[in-house]
Amino acid sequence: MSVILSVARNALRHLLRSRIALTGVVLVALLTLAAAVTSRAYQADQAGLRDRLQHAADQDFAAQPNRHPHRVVHFGHFAIRPASGLAAMDPGVEAYTGNMIFLEGHRQNSANFGDARQSSLLVRFGQLSPALVLQAIAPLLLVFIGAGMVAGERERGTLRQSLLAGVSGGTLLGGKALALGVAGLIISAPAFGLLLWLGVNGGARASAVALSALGYVAYLAFWTLLIVAVSAMVQRSRTALIALVGAWAFSVVLVPRLAPEVATGLTPLPTRVETDIAVQRDLRAMGDSHNPNDPYFAAFKQKMLKQYGVSRVEDLPVNYRGLLAIEGEKLTSSLFDRYADQAFGAMAAQGRVMDALAVVSPTIAIRRLSMTLAETDLSAYRRFLEQAETYRYDLVQRLNRLQATAVTAEDDAAKSKSAAAEARSRISADHWRSMPHFTPDRPSVGEVTGRALPSLIVLLLWLAAGAFLAARAGRRLNRSAA
Repeated sequence: MSVILSVARNALRHLLRSRIALTGVVLVALLTLAAAVTSRAYQADQAGLRDRLQHAADQDFAAQPNRHPHRVVHFGHFAIRPASGLAAMDPGVEAYTGNMIFLEGHRQNSANFGDARQSSLLVRFGQLSPALVLQAIAPLLLVFIGAGMVAGERERGTLRQSLLAGVSGGTLLGGKALALGVAGLIISAPAFGLLLWLGVNGGARASAVALSALGYVAYLAFWTLLIVAVSAMVQRSRTALIALVGAWAFSVVLVPRLAPEVATGLTPLPTRVETDIAVQRDLRAMGDSHNPNDPYFAAFKQKMLKQYGVSRVEDLPVNYRGLLAIEGEKLTSSLFDRYADQAFGAMAAQGRVMDALAVVSPTIAIRRLSMTLAETDLSAYRRFLEQAETYRYDLVQRLNRLQATAVTAEDDAAKSKSAAAEARSRISADHWRSMPHFTPDRPSVGEVTGRALPSLIVLLLWLAAGAFLAARAGRRLNRSAA
């Protein structure tokens, strides 16, 4: 162990004497710090803004005057997605999916107001976040400062001297990897500091912080081992640099860029226009509640008359228009849910294709792990939409039941012709002031961990592959010295 530490100290001294390497480490470390500070400030501002917007939406909904319940259905409400505790580390897909949904009757809207749609074009290329720096920039810097660690010694003639002096190839590579790992730790220290701070003060779960840190350590350790192994297996520093830059470009740039295209080609997703057309077609096929001869609603009418033991709609103890609204919302919501499930099913299939490509790119694995633990991935977005839809459906049906029970059928039918009937059809505003607020719950620790574990396992397998390659390079050095 002392020999490994000695080799590591010598390698670190060489890095410190190299102005290019030292400048690169300092600059990227400062970039990581800037990303951590700005991302944390931005997410804190977003969290406060979302809380204020949800509070304002709740106040606006409760401030409505006395009115007909169906007017309140169309007045609508807003559901705003709460900020995630680890979004400052990895904002994930939040900039593109949006974070606010307008809730109204007869419709199931998607989220709006994503940052990429509102901000400058630069946001579309990805926000500067600690995750982006660690996933893409840090490995590239390690490649540039570590490509010549062993190959450079071979070119200078000092490698053979070290091996003949009794230093084994494995010990030599272990020391080099330790020195390069220290450089990687310096680069990533601000990001890990942010993780710790979020775990203590930012509302992030300790399990998510620990697993995220473990994932990034494994990811950077893989690159460290790969770099020293390649440097030991080639004859020249320039060859090592070209090979490692090619590996970085393939793993960090090419495969993650092509993965969505491959997934889309294998599992195409219908466009919004196609889905809207299909929904409207199915809505027409469901039936028309305004047509007394419509088969479905004619049968529904007979069902209600039998249920209440009367022979005419006028004899019902409740407002039949309210019953129609309840049934109509039930039908349309089930249709919207079916199309939403189909869309998310296709997205999940695309996600599985992309996850499978993690076998050729560890960057895909660390991205999935990071977003999952930060609760900024597609699954978290789907959870928000489903909870918002559950709240919307419950809110609309509460209002429809008020139309059925609190507004008489006579006043409801005559409100467009009689001012007195219209005034009587307005019910007390206390009804919407007592409506429940939108309070989404987070996924459980077990659920998040379960979705993150496959990506973590893939990363550990990549780390094992890097260790195997480094060990093989060490044995090759031993044979070359014999």
